Amino acid sequence: MAIALLAGVLVVPVVPAVASREVRLEVLSGRPDMVTGGDALVHVAVPDGAERVRVTLNGKDVTSTFAEDGTGLTGLVGNLEPGKNVLRAEVDGHRTTLDVRNHPRQGPVFSGPHEQPFRCETEKFTLPVIGGTLGAPLDADCTITPRVDYFYRTTAGTYAKWPARARSYPADLAETDAGDPFIVRMETGSANRAVVQTAMLHDPLREPAPTPTRRSSSWNGRAVFTLGGGCAGGWYRSGTTTGGVTDPFLLGRGYALMSSSLNVFGQNCNDLTAAESAMTTKELFVEHYGRPEFTIGFGCSGGSYQAHQITDNYPGVFDGIVVGCSFPEVGFGTVSFISDAWLLDSYFDSAKIDWTQEQKRKVSGFQTYATLPSMAVSANRIDPRRNCTHLPVEQRYDLVTNPHGARCDVFDHTINAYGKDPSTGFARRPLDNVGVQYGLKVLKSGAITPEQFLDLNARIGGFDADANLVPSRTVADPQATKAAYRTGRLTYGGGGLKDVPIIDYRAYYDTQANGDIHVRYHTFSMRARLEKANGTSANHVSLLEDAKYGLFSTKSPLLRHAIDAMDAWLTQLTADTTPRPRIEKIVAARPSSLVEGCRVPKSTEFVEQPLDRNPASRCEKLFPSASFPREVAGAGVAADIVKCKLRDPVRSEYRGFTDAQWSRLRSIFPHGVCDWSKRGIGQEPLEGTWLSFPS
Repeated sequence: MAIALLAGVLVVPVVPAVASREVRLEVLSGRPDMVTGGDALVHVAVPDGAERVRVTLNGKDVTSTFAEDGTGLTGLVGNLEPGKNVLRAEVDGHRTTLDVRNHPRQGPVFSGPHEQPFRCETEKFTLPVIGGTLGAPLDADCTITPRVDYFYRTTAGTYAKWPARARSYPADLAETDAGDPFIVRMETGSANRAVVQTAMLHDPLREPAPTPTRRSSSWNGRAVFTLGGGCAGGWYRSGTTTGGVTDPFLLGRGYALMSSSLNVFGQNCNDLTAAESAMTTKELFVEHYGRPEFTIGFGCSGGSYQAHQITDNYPGVFDGIVVGCSFPEVGFGTVSFISDAWLLDSYFDSAKIDWTQEQKRKVSGFQTYATLPSMAVSANRIDPRRNCTHLPVEQRYDLVTNPHGARCDVFDHTINAYGKDPSTGFARRPLDNVGVQYGLKVLKSGAITPEQFLDLNARIGGFDADANLVPSRTVADPQATKAAYRTGRLTYGGGGLKDVPIIDYRAYYDTQANGDIHVRYHTFSMRARLEKANGTSANHVSLLEDAKYGLFSTKSPLLRHAIDAMDAWLTQLTADTTPRPRIEKIVAARPSSLVEGCRVPKSTEFVEQPLDRNPASRCEKLFPSASFPREVAGAGVAADIVKCKLRDPVRSEYRGFTDAQWSRLRSIFPHGVCDWSKRGIGQEPLEGTWLSFPS
């Protein structure tokens, strides 16, 4: 339909359309209560046969900002006041209003007070392909001058800068799979104190700059949000890179890519800030290019933390996720097992009785012994003094010289969720090993002796608030423990994750010679949580192969298959408008080509079978999933108990113990041992989604 503007009113000619008499206002760029930056992309659904449309913001006419989009009218409405605003649409006498709450572009929105200090690193942020840095920030919120750059894919398989003021195509310009010129438009800007980047195919010689109502013809209408990994050192900084927006496979398929520097966990190991940054990054993208048909969260390791937690706690940011080298979350699925590894490694280094290396490995549960000392090193993310070198010495915490300095650890960096311990001023810590019987299963199997078991548990110790090793066990703060469950710091699985397709791709790293944190059992932890929360994990598909292509590379044909399958899955799911339950829609929409299984090493053979821990299955034989210290101590694979409930030990469960050994066991565990058959202390479902933390 054609629409004309007359005296502040859009005049709409009467045309046949689907039956509807409702006037609707919708913020396309995000939630209406969480708009940032003073603007929002707004859609007006116009009833059939409408003739005149008028839109106001806080009583001021903004109709001229709107244009026809094929399904109604869309416009980028600016000049929103801080706080509450009222949008109003009037169509031929029919009216509707929408309250819109505007927040600062730099945040915070829902994540709580910004952490301080905060170091801007824009001068170290190098533009991919283009080269050079972004230079000094414009303010203390690390804002930069927005810019647009173009580059292209060459026939040699590399990227090159687009020639300045080009009027014809370079001779070495490659084409995409669809036959389009492989020219990429990359935009760099600011949101939530982060550097934001987006990229998509666009031919500047044939088409004008894309807008929400005039899209690039080479964009397939879908988006991939790349999520960067890491954790150590991920605090109090803006970051020097994003999750990446130049992947040639994804761009060549026609996807738009987006990411931000605070969606790289090696620069921001805080899932709350990451969720807020993902929301504001997507908001900026939609304001410039329109809302995608769907957005796929895509990341490995620290990127998988983000994908799981953002999707479960802040649903709608991602419509489906493809994760690799995955963990359920950073604070527990990772921290609990690496802190246990640190305690075990420290004990074994100073043990007064003999242990074989194989006995040590069995107590850890890992597939190779090398994983144990490797995990002990990774555990420094709970130490507030390590991984802090990006801050000046005078800003760093030191118990003696600077007790009020910045504490660089996962708990203090998430103090808005856990709360502050009034006695120390530090974040409350949900870390606990009271009652944990390390090595219990291997004791019962006869692989270690009662004396080894007792000595281990008597001397394993724990951590103080500064992650110093101490003789006593670690006791979790009860408020922090409750907050971990209630607010989703421990991924529940029954929030947004129950409503999206999930593909877990894993390149097997359990047998790396030097040990590695990315072990396979974490996939089963996430699946077990989905089943506990929802009674099913039918929306979760696992794919497994060796590490020929590294941990998470789109050079892998299997990962490419996962991406294509997720696209087909979401396309079918989006088209399903039936009223049946969401999980039924997800199951029905899953493409027949997406079958769980593993690729045989040094082969193209793919074994189609459920990926479970059945030792008789071929995939399990090829890629043993092994275990972890808490599971060897009796916990379940879900790894979702922060602090266990205790029970008295039962003498009959410790066959072969002498009276003296039994007496010693009772003295080691004076309050009882973990009862893993019961829910943990303070364990409760997620309170809700889209939780906000007080500023």
